[in-house]
Amino acid sequence: MHFLTNKIEFPNVTEASADGLLAIGGDLSTARLLQAYNNGIFPWFDTAEPILWWSPDPRFVLFPEDLKVSKSMKQILKKDLFKVTTNQAFKAVIENCAQAKRPEQHGTWITDEMIEAYFKLHQLGYAKSIEVWQNDELVGGLYGIAINDDVFCGESMFAKVSNASKVGFITFIKNSNYKLIDCQLHSKHLESLGAINISRADFISYLQPRGI
Repeated sequence: MHFLTNKIEFPNVTEASADGLLAIGGDLSTARLLQAYNNGIFPWFDTAEPILWWSPDPRFVLFPEDLKVSKSMKQILKKDLFKVTTNQAFKAVIENCAQAKRPEQHGTWITDEMIEAYFKLHQLGYAKSIEVWQNDELVGGLYGIAINDDVFCGESMFAKVSNASKVGFITFIKNSNYKLIDCQLHSKHLESLGAINISRADFISYLQPRGI
């Protein structure tokens, strides 16, 4: 297992364990986070653990052209029950994601330190939020990191009202020009929307600058 130092560098992702754990330690500085995401690595840990860095193989992703929208969701979208915005309430979105209760999860992996680190990325234009509103109340949303013009790494989503996060996610996908949405790890919810597993190598190829 690799233990990170103050030097901002990561081992090659091929050295990750079978479950995708690559390294331990370091910090959540802007420079380290950007290097991580640009190399197919992301932090995921809870308050009782040191910072853990992951690069799973395979990688769970969604190609926007493969997005699946059920008939019932199409009806909900037509009703205009929600208003969807972008980058209007980033901190509120990530704080709600941190507070959201999830099955088989004790506490949250979105610590105060992580909220501040991603808010800095947002201020620099790397982290983005999608907000879902109903009667001027924030009822759902998601946030993530835009690596380049091709890849958006989704981090977390929340919903206080049924279907709110789905509406936000679907609307975001339909109105963006990304070629790939990184979903990191498998979930039945995202699989139902069309996400699939691809190899880590294929995923990382999308992170490389184009036309060079």
